[in-house]
Amino acid sequence: MSPIITTQELASILSNESLVLIDARSGPNSTTKYKQEHLAGALHVDLDKDLADIKPDAAQGGRHPLPEPEKFAELLGRLGIVHGSRLVVYDDMSGANAASRFWWMLRAAGHTQVQVLDGGYQAAMAAGIPVSSGEEQPMPVEPYPFKAWELPTISMEEVAKVVKDPDYLVVDVRDAARYRGETEPIDLIAGHIPGATNIPFQQNLAADGTFLSPEVLREKYETLLDGRAMDHVAVHCGSGVTACHTVLAMDYAGLGIPTLYVGSWSEWSRNDRPIGTGA
Repeated sequence: MSPIITTQELASILSNESLVLIDARSGPNSTTKYKQEHLAGALHVDLDKDLADIKPDAAQGGRHPLPEPEKFAELLGRLGIVHGSRLVVYDDMSGANAASRFWWMLRAAGHTQVQVLDGGYQAAMAAGIPVSSGEEQPMPVEPYPFKAWELPTISMEEVAKVVKDPDYLVVDVRDAARYRGETEPIDLIAGHIPGATNIPFQQNLAADGTFLSPEVLREKYETLLDGRAMDHVAVHCGSGVTACHTVLAMDYAGLGIPTLYVGSWSEWSRNDRPIGTGA
């Protein structure tokens, strides 16, 4: 199953009884926006409450550490998700808000039937996908049966080692100005992990906010990988959320799934690690 689904493809499966639509729009008003309007039948997940286990100090795992598998299993159960469920998840940032993070977490839980809606909420609205208001009620089931994250992650200590190794590639998907240290709107210190390569996640997208074709993405990332195997590639962002957008893009391109550095810049920059600036 492709990790991306178009609005046309979604429209053709809306009556599928196994379909579970997930609204992953995030931000301070995400719940209000969801209640005001969402794709009909979609259940809402909250980035901070459902897809992360936020600690008092972001130095411990960054701003959006992964929750324990048991907690995510319980969330999936509350959403009524079982092995046979077909998941389609969307946000309003072309997948970079939290939709790709939810996709990654489901894949890491061993669930393969999950796709991110190409173009997100805006594309669905333009395509006339039915909408609703209020709050949809799921049909809870037992917690999803998985015990450990099945996709590769990497620790801050491991990143510090591999970023110095030319056989490895560490990709920073934040925008170029943040990477260069010219601005930092979220974290405490501007800059980047020395040795990391900057490929902003926006470069995965066409002008209309949909993903570039798998062929174009493959050519782009094969040039970047320069023969490296995917287990020698680590991807990060500010807090392990938008990094999943590039993980998704690489998988969509048929290259496989690289390693995710969940702590990302928000962890690295709070632990007296070396700081790079400039290009």
